[in-house]
Amino acid sequence: MNHDRLHAREPTHDADRWSTGTVEAIERRDGHCIVTVEADDGDAVELVVTLAVRDLFLRRLPISEDASPVGERVWYRKHGGSG
Repeated sequence: MNHDRLHAREPTHDADRWSTGTVEAIERRDGHCIVTVEADDGDAVELVVTLAVRDLFLRRLPISEDASPVGERVWYRKHGGSG
């Protein structure tokens, strides 16, 4: 399976290749993590990442450990291209 890319902090490399959005939901499905992001243009984007990437991503968000990531700004890339 191809996985998407997801960052909790603004990337310092190839910044023009990343899209930004806001986390709407995070769920587990078929052994993967699905992060639904509202893109800056208002469209919903489903990102598929590994559970390890989810854990790393959540640890790097500027929120307390028990806080919800919903509403947090993120940077992402769909597999094979931007946004």
